[in-house]
Amino acid sequence: MHAKTDSEVTSLAPSSPNRSPRRPVYYVQSPSRDSHDGEKTTTSFQSTPVLSPAGSPPHSHSSVGRHSRESSSSRFSGSLKPGSRKISPNDVGLKKGQKKIDVIEEEGLLEDEESQRGLPRRCYFLAFVVGFFVLFTLFSLILWGASKPQKPKITMKSITFERFLIQAGSDSTGVATDMVSTNSTVKLTFRNTASFFGVHVTSTPVDLSYSDIPFGTGSVKKFYQSRKSQRPVAISLIGNKIPLYGSGAGLSSSTGTPALPLPLKLSFVVKSRAYVLGKLVKPKFNKKIECSVTFDPKKLNVPISLKNSCTYD
Repeated sequence: MHAKTDSEVTSLAPSSPNRSPRRPVYYVQSPSRDSHDGEKTTTSFQSTPVLSPAGSPPHSHSSVGRHSRESSSSRFSGSLKPGSRKISPNDVGLKKGQKKIDVIEEEGLLEDEESQRGLPRRCYFLAFVVGFFVLFTLFSLILWGASKPQKPKITMKSITFERFLIQAGSDSTGVATDMVSTNSTVKLTFRNTASFFGVHVTSTPVDLSYSDIPFGTGSVKKFYQSRKSQRPVAISLIGNKIPLYGSGAGLSSSTGTPALPLPLKLSFVVKSRAYVLGKLVKPKFNKKIECSVTFDPKKLNVPISLKNSCTYD
């Protein structure tokens, strides 16, 4: 504000209205009530201007504005409680940063809890898989162990010679020797003793031999035998002009039949396989059979019993 000149004072003097002498302005300080936990404090006051009795404003608008700002600031400062302080923008930023840190820490804790919870689930799954395979293997071993004692039973019945002929001849290279031709039938009974599975049956070649020279050969036709059942099996043995070489010396006769009884040997292996649990549990049973047979030229077309002439391994 700059000082007014004398000319400005003289020019403004006639235009200014007559004012009454200035009256003092009184301020009444009223205590503000703040309640906190039921306690009242009287540490703050509010300043309220009271007009002079004439009611005319004692000051200009600027002074009134200044007093109003001062009174509002005094009310604001007076409303602060003891021990409290103003919140600055830096404090707000610190609180926001602290909240972010707390959120990050909480997220980290949640991730740790999820990872800890996820580990047992994987362990449970792995334990389930291992347990399943262990139980399945144990179950398979139990089935395999239960099926092994239930072996098929084979009983040799008889052999019948329909034809038995020895005559002189020569082999494919032109060597002269005795040749044998025969037709015979072997009968047996196959019984499946298993109580909970069937078997597939076949055999190795069935050989009828003399002095370790096979001259009649046949085989068991493949078949399936259900549990707790049996069937008769017939095997045809056929031999045509099989060279005996030195073994056949003295066997031939004018009739073409041997003059004396001939000791023969019958041998083969019966193979049985069961599929108890698909192809996982498939026990197999092999039985080697050897029979001693004596051919009597007087007993053509007569069944020769094999009941006590065979061994089973």
